Amino acid sequence: MATSVAGEGQRSLNGIICDPQTKKLTDLPTELLEHILCFPVLKHVDICNVSCCCKRLHDVCHGRGKVWGHQYKLRWPRLQRFYRQNECCDWLREYKTRHRVGIQIRRTVESISKRFFTEVPCVGQVLGDSFAEIESLGMPEHFCEDELLFILNSDKRKSLTLKYYAKKILYFLRQQNILKSLKTFLEQPAEQQSALEGAVLVDQYCNPLADVTLSSISAQLDEIAEKVKKMLRIKNASHPSLRVAQGDCFVVEDFELQRQVVCALNSVLYEQLQYKGNEFDYYNPLNSYIHQVLLRRTGIPISLSVLYMTLARRLGVQLEPVNFPNHFLLRWCQKPRGSEDIYDFVYIDAFGKGKQLTAKECEYLIGHQVTADYYSAISTTEVLLRMVGNLLNIGKRGEGNEKSYQLLRDSLDLYLTINPDNVQYLLLQARLYFHLGIWPEKVLDILQHIQALDPSQHGAVGYLVQHTLEHIQHKKHPVTPEVKKRSAPEHLEVQYSVGLIMKHKRSGYNCVIYGWDPKCTMSQEWITTMRVHQLSNGANQPFYNVLVQDGTCRYAAQENLEPHSAPLEIGHPEVGRYFSEFDDTHYAANEELQTRYPEDMDETLGTVQELYHRLTPGSGNQDQAAATDQNNHQAMPM
Repeated sequence: MATSVAGEGQRSLNGIICDPQTKKLTDLPTELLEHILCFPVLKHVDICNVSCCCKRLHDVCHGRGKVWGHQYKLRWPRLQRFYRQNECCDWLREYKTRHRVGIQIRRTVESISKRFFTEVPCVGQVLGDSFAEIESLGMPEHFCEDELLFILNSDKRKSLTLKYYAKKILYFLRQQNILKSLKTFLEQPAEQQSALEGAVLVDQYCNPLADVTLSSISAQLDEIAEKVKKMLRIKNASHPSLRVAQGDCFVVEDFELQRQVVCALNSVLYEQLQYKGNEFDYYNPLNSYIHQVLLRRTGIPISLSVLYMTLARRLGVQLEPVNFPNHFLLRWCQKPRGSEDIYDFVYIDAFGKGKQLTAKECEYLIGHQVTADYYSAISTTEVLLRMVGNLLNIGKRGEGNEKSYQLLRDSLDLYLTINPDNVQYLLLQARLYFHLGIWPEKVLDILQHIQALDPSQHGAVGYLVQHTLEHIQHKKHPVTPEVKKRSAPEHLEVQYSVGLIMKHKRSGYNCVIYGWDPKCTMSQEWITTMRVHQLSNGANQPFYNVLVQDGTCRYAAQENLEPHSAPLEIGHPEVGRYFSEFDDTHYAANEELQTRYPEDMDETLGTVQELYHRLTPGSGNQDQAAATDQNNHQAMPM
């Protein structure tokens, strides 16, 4: 690159005789060289090679220059938000650090499957010990997250196992950061705590992979507030709420002006925007997540109350949260100097389209009388405990699947962050971790904390300590998983293999096989409950472990399954634990599953070839092949 373009007497490609004194590339101004070296076709390897050519180009490609800054931003565009515009930075050092983090993160994620495949049950819980390795790298967190996102956003059908564990690690890392933010929030003075901010933190913790931010939620509420102001302007063009800019704190003192705000808010929220209480799917956890309430325009009393209260305060009306049993409410004081008399308040039911109730009418909502204490205003912390408590109850009502266990874990983490000494929920957390077989060391820490708080729990604590220690000892001597070969005499009746996409003949669900047994291995109680004896071959036939499209894991008899006529991807969260990629007609088992079923991959490929790729008599493919042969035959003499 540093040589002259043409020597004396030489002609260039366009035939023009070149001046023997033609300048070298390196004689160009620095700005022009930087512009050339920032062309998108040049990668970091090219820049490294260029900078080694000569001192001039080495100086142009210095670490703080435009060239390496361009390379950094070109390769990792998501990281640009962490730098100020035109910031002077050692881009070469940043590039090397981010590149090194990427290699280390990928190595860690790749190693997890080998270490935890046999240990993690199909409820998909967090792989506790592995996260310490990510944190121990000592690298910037946003570098780690960016690499994990890079893995997740790569080819949709490939690297499924890598994505499976990358997603779990990203889930955990984001949750840890959200917990830090929640603890900081709780340390603020009570009067500075916003119920909306707290609700957003709860939402973020339960949905760490979703794009939920306080700024985006606030922006949506600003839009609703503007609609309310527009309605107010029609009724009262001089209303003081219309003159207040977003973010300003003020209170409307006049009750008639307050009433106008509340009426306009009800009109916009429930008539214009059609918000409503979700009576038909009340126990759906989405009703508790603020971003979902705004998206779906439905929720439960507490989530709708948080939105209603926040909007009212932005418009100058102070409403207070009321921890009413079974039905969260807001109260609106009707006295100018405040009062604690429950009959001096109007109670607003945000779930019931903003209906205004007296203290007596509130009791009709729940069907029984309550003491005056239940009409008192509560703090933001108590609002969050009520909100998280609702999620806890939904998790406990769950069906014991992946989602319900995850919700129960998340809501317990949140509750115990807010109220760390609640013995009831500490014991529930210890039992949950023990049941799932995860983090035995953490279980012991929880049990020790329970014993210190309440010695009367020594019976339950002692039982869990004993069995947790046994679990830790068992982990030190893991059992080698059984290897199942199709060629073994006892496996000759097994027709299907792992990776095949199947359809259940009776229930109609789509699924993929990830394991099998030559005979049903479930308990007699399960066999009786599932009425296996009514099958023509009963329990004395092969049974298959399958991942179902609806997110469940099932155990199906061979006579109830058949290969799918039109194979499709199975949207199950655990697919990546067992399979490395989807190959249009089947799933390819990852190394760990192939070790357990060493002969299944060849069987799967053979079955797929026979079912989906062979040319059947009279088919269009065969006709096309014949036409091709005829054309080739006619072309041969030529």
